[in-house]
Amino acid sequence: MRFLIISLFLGLSFTQSLYAQLEVAPAPKTKKGLHGTFFFNWGYHRDLYTNSTIRFLDRQTGNYDFTFYHARAKDQPDWNNFFKTAPTVPQYQVSAGYFFNDKHDLGIEISWNHLKYVVRDNQVLHMKGWIDDQYYDRDTLVTPEFVHLEHTNGNNYLMISLLKRYVLASSKNNKHKLSAVARLGGGALVPKTDSYIMGKHNDGPFRFSGWVVGTGAAIHYDFFQYFFLEPCIKESFAKYTDVKLYERGRAQHHFFSTQFILSAGFNIPTRRQS
Repeated sequence: MRFLIISLFLGLSFTQSLYAQLEVAPAPKTKKGLHGTFFFNWGYHRDLYTNSTIRFLDRQTGNYDFTFYHARAKDQPDWNNFFKTAPTVPQYQVSAGYFFNDKHDLGIEISWNHLKYVVRDNQVLHMKGWIDDQYYDRDTLVTPEFVHLEHTNGNNYLMISLLKRYVLASSKNNKHKLSAVARLGGGALVPKTDSYIMGKHNDGPFRFSGWVVGTGAAIHYDFFQYFFLEPCIKESFAKYTDVKLYERGRAQHHFFSTQFILSAGFNIPTRRQS
């Protein structure tokens, strides 16, 4: 019995000592703060557009409501005298974002894509609708004196995108890295539309006029850790719901666009802070 009491006393003493040590031992510190990479890039592009059905409407300051079907449009790169004009004159894109550098290798990006969209003049389009109480349903030569529409300052996409990076190759010192980057995002259309509707002209202002969604794929080459080049192809769907024309006139249309973008930029790495 005495041996059992002594054993229990020693056991309780050992347990109490161990518990005290565990209480006193500090909890391991976890590192906090950012450990990803901010980035900024700038580039230029050429664009392709699908045909579009365009509705023109004004029942307050005008008297028309008609639609063109399968209207063809083109871009307007404005690369003439490239080094003598402002960098924002050609079709450009600018973006900034952040890669989290986690196990999923995800990132987020906000971008401004300055495309230019010009409905081709002097094309024969099927026209259906009313002008001054006269109904039309026929093929019509669309001259600039009749209707001209362009978003050249521009067909602007303001988008937020989710990024997914796949590292393809990396140098031993990690100063050179080749990756594939996928994008998926959406946002607002902010055009400055230039239009002529039966001789009445309107130019601007910049305004929210619809929405856009898009996806893209890029090859991303980082060199010396702080700089990168990125050729990219981007597919987008643009839905214009409220394009401003002369006075109370409005236009509505939608189309797909393809962008071929070449951009360059720089990285700003962050470090963990305890």
